[in-house]
Amino acid sequence: MHHRPFRIDLKNLPDGGKEIEGTLPASFFELDPNDTVKATGPLHYHLTVERDDDDLVVTGEMSAPFELECGRCLQRFPYLADFPDFLSDQTIEGEDSMIDLTDLVREDILVALPSYPRCEDGNVEPRQCPAEGKFDSTAEPEDDEPASTPGTAAWDALDQLKNR
Repeated sequence: MHHRPFRIDLKNLPDGGKEIEGTLPASFFELDPNDTVKATGPLHYHLTVERDDDDLVVTGEMSAPFELECGRCLQRFPYLADFPDFLSDQTIEGEDSMIDLTDLVREDILVALPSYPRCEDGNVEPRQCPAEGKFDSTAEPEDDEPASTPGTAAWDALDQLKNR
């Protein structure tokens, strides 16, 4: 059971909701090892899951450490995805008594990561970007070509999750 902490059995969900807390390894995020985003440590969560008519409301706190690649200097920097006031709700469809919030939690965290990370987004060891000021307005437009956007792989991975 401990492998699927976000699988909620609606039949056994108490009226006041249920608390779930724990830690999941970095592999929970299922990130491609070649992605510019790397999960560098466990997801810590302390959540309350409550039913509100046809919605399942999840509140609480979560955090997980990542390593992002700066879109300017391409150096990697630590980033803590921290949700002190996490709130998400999921519509309960049909009569299925088991609902799995794993993908929802994973997506909510990944979507909250900066999509164009910069060194100054780092909230663990604040730093200046060594490339700061190197790109001025006279730079050639191909510097911003969308095809090479850092973080695209994370969106591709999310699209694949949605299409499962």
